[in-house]
Formats: sequence, C-alpha cells, structure tokens
Amino acid sequence: RQDPAVKRAIGTIPDDGWTKIKYTDAIYDQDTDTWTSDAEVAEVPYIAFSSKPKKDRIEGRLVVRRIPELNKKKLSQPTLFDTYRFHAFFTTSTLDTITADQVHRRHAIIEQVHADLKNSALAHLPSGIFTANAAWLILAVIAFNLTRTAGTITGAVLASATTATIRRKLVSIPGRIASSARRITLHLPDAWPWETAWSALFSHALAPPQG
Repeated sequence: RQDPAVKRAIGTIPDDGWTKIKYTDAIYDQDTDTWTSDAEVAEVPYIAFSSKPKKDRIEGRLVVRRIPELNKKKLSQPTLFDTYRFHAFFTTSTLDTITADQVHRRHAIIEQVHADLKNSALAHLPSGIFTANAAWLILAVIAFNLTRTAGTITGAVLASATTATIRRKLVSIPGRIASSARRITLHLPDAWPWETAWSALFSHALAPPQG
C-alpha cells in the first residue's frame, strides 16, 4: 500500500538508481487495464512498522517497480507519481533487486490463480473425505485450464478474464435448441455482445469437419 512513508521512500531513489527490466511474459496492470513488458526496478532501505516500538520494527528493503504512466492528463508540471506508476513491496531477502522483483511477480501470478479457484470450484471444499477432496481438486484444475484455454482462443479481451467471467459470457448463454429434419439448431440471442468470441471458440473446437 502506497502510504505517505512508502511514497517518501520512493522519492529518495535517484534517477540513475533504476535498472531496466524486460519480462518474458507481459505484466497485466490492473490499474490501467493494459499489458506491459518494459519496466524499471530499484530498491531503497526501508524500516517496516516504524511507528511501533523499536523491538517490533523490521529493517529490510523496499523493492520498487515503475512503469511509465499512460494516463491522458496533460499537466504543466507533472510530479513523479504523475509520470510513473509504482508497485512496491517490502522484503528482507538477500536476492538482488531484479531477481527479487521477478520472484515477487511469480508469487503474485499464482496468487491470482488461487483466488480464481477459491471463487469457483474450491469454494465447495473441504468435504471431510481426503480422496474426495483430491478428486475434486484435480477436476477443479482441469476445469480451470480448459476455461482459461477457451478464453484465450476467443481473443485478447477474455484472455485474462476470470473463470466466473468466462462462464457468464461464454458458457451460461441464453440459447435455445431447436430440432428440425433430424438436425439440431442452436439459436443464440440477438444483439449478443459476445457472439464473435463464442463463434470463434465454437469454430476452433466444435465446428463440423470440412469437405
């Protein structure tokens, strides 16, 4: 959380204290709803819980990643926080700055997966029976991977969507099945905003064979 103490610490980092870093996989910035692979990282000494008694304070480092701000505001004298978007975390590890940031990002990504699973299939655990929990977990992971694949196939819009969003927009659709002359027809709703995405998924996975 960027409270005043964290912002003051970030403000003390000199311009030549930043190191460019490029991620193999782009980073999703929830604040700007964009993906970016270029960023800079730096670190500054930091004391956590500085308002508490000395015995409860923890000395470590504040590792900071900054990304150029993409807002459309035109300011005559932009501040540091108008120019860049900052993401900071506190650590006591001995990892170098770049490695610490990469490890933190990997941790953040898996936490997003955990949150998604907890908001879907894992919300029904535990059952009190170990083997049932194990089977349910396997099925939950399979469903998660299939859902994630489905969202990716449809294009960039749903590629990073949660399971609940994909289920609502692509799975639980208000369709109507009609049968005529031994043929089954699925009637989809008119003016449906996800028609293109659903059609792309259908064509990729379930379209009839060509020729």
